[in-house]
Amino acid sequence: MGRDTGGRRDRPPGRLGRRSFLKAASVTTATGTAAVAGCVGQGRESGAVVMTAASDVAGIMHSDGDEPSIQQALWDAGLDEDIRVEVQTVVSNSAQRMQTTQSALEAGRAPPDIHMMDSGWTVPFVLRNQTVNLTENLPEDVLGYVNDNYLEAILETARHPETGDLHALPLFPDLGFTLYREDMIEDAGYDTGGWGTDPPSWEEFSNAVADARDQAGIDYGFTTQAAAYEGLACCTFNEVMTSWGGAYFGGVDNLFTAGDRPITVDGERVIDAIRMMRSFIEGEEANTLDGYAQICPSAVVQWTEQQSLSPFADGSAVANRNWSYAIAQTGTEEAFGENLGVMTRPYAVSQEEAEYEGTGGTTAALGGWNLAVSPFSERQEEALQVLEAFANEEVMLTIFQLGGFLPPNLDLVAEADAEEVGPVVRYADVVQSASENAVPRPATDLWPEQSALIYQSVNAAYRGAQSPESAMNDLAQELEQSEAEVGSNGD
Repeated sequence: MGRDTGGRRDRPPGRLGRRSFLKAASVTTATGTAAVAGCVGQGRESGAVVMTAASDVAGIMHSDGDEPSIQQALWDAGLDEDIRVEVQTVVSNSAQRMQTTQSALEAGRAPPDIHMMDSGWTVPFVLRNQTVNLTENLPEDVLGYVNDNYLEAILETARHPETGDLHALPLFPDLGFTLYREDMIEDAGYDTGGWGTDPPSWEEFSNAVADARDQAGIDYGFTTQAAAYEGLACCTFNEVMTSWGGAYFGGVDNLFTAGDRPITVDGERVIDAIRMMRSFIEGEEANTLDGYAQICPSAVVQWTEQQSLSPFADGSAVANRNWSYAIAQTGTEEAFGENLGVMTRPYAVSQEEAEYEGTGGTTAALGGWNLAVSPFSERQEEALQVLEAFANEEVMLTIFQLGGFLPPNLDLVAEADAEEVGPVVRYADVVQSASENAVPRPATDLWPEQSALIYQSVNAAYRGAQSPESAMNDLAQELEQSEAEVGSNGD
């Protein structure tokens, strides 16, 4: 998506112009629970709209006194001040959140009125008619702004795959980034001047990181997420595999329609991607590749995002793969400041050399979260007003400032004031590059079960419990069976 140099486009109106509701009393969130005090049942206040979110969003929804908050930004954007968003705080684990969401919607239970859904599993709920059709219910000017300005890749995760209607509003997209200590790598004799938007090969990267680690005398080279969880299948392995020219189901045209597509996880490029990660983790052991330095601690096979970020943030690692919040955390002057380098993924195979369309070259996994209105809510009108307010640029910038979450209109990153929003703005060109090289997961209604098959197999291969060939051959058979079941049901 290109930067608009001619000013902001199709900005939605500042006031929403809908009817008022009685003002709700403040309600305290109950972290880690599936209920909200005062909001669950018949007795909740008439102006309260209940939305699910993890603690990272819950913590910035409200504030004390005059401190900025999402709620205040929503009111400033025109949300009726009689409507107050209350958070039903849920766990951060995506798979568990999906199960909680599924339980509520299958039972027809509301509140919650708004479900915050992972971009990787929004489509299954859309296909089960468990979301309100926003194309039919939001004003045309708001829909026009969203469709014209939001990152197209995140919108695809929120649309009905057959009709194209919008069924959820992206709250924020996320993109995978490789963070590195530019000062350490430069001190080791490497020129990182062009790495931001033109990353090096994986081989050069691994050797640079190893040399920088050894020269600085620190514990770790590269930390990443390789535990057996959703993040491995959707994101970290998806990036590595794609950067090698491999794919789960062939080209990008096969990402969003299950049932009749090629299974390509047992291809040589995918297997080589695993061999490279084995080289990073184990060094000169079985099922590795020559020329790739050992740079990852063996513990990465048990690490998720925060576990992998901590050693990097405390100065014990040269590089880390993570999301935009990690840039916000480690790029401040109190942390690494301008010594923090940021790029998309290194790569092994160019786009021209790759067999499948949309693979090869540098990559950045597409993550993010969408907001969907429950069809069982008795507060649909108020919930739709809340979503309308979320589609306001100042609200997006407030969320960016307070939480480090990228706005769904990525043009705002370059337009933002670094002093107000933080260090991510310094890397606006990298964010733009990441959006242009974003790698979606195959977010079909089969993805939740296929994801589990993938991350279990890849993690086993990373650990050496199975050879890469054996793990991917077994996975290919399991995915073929999964796809065949769709075909046999006539889908």
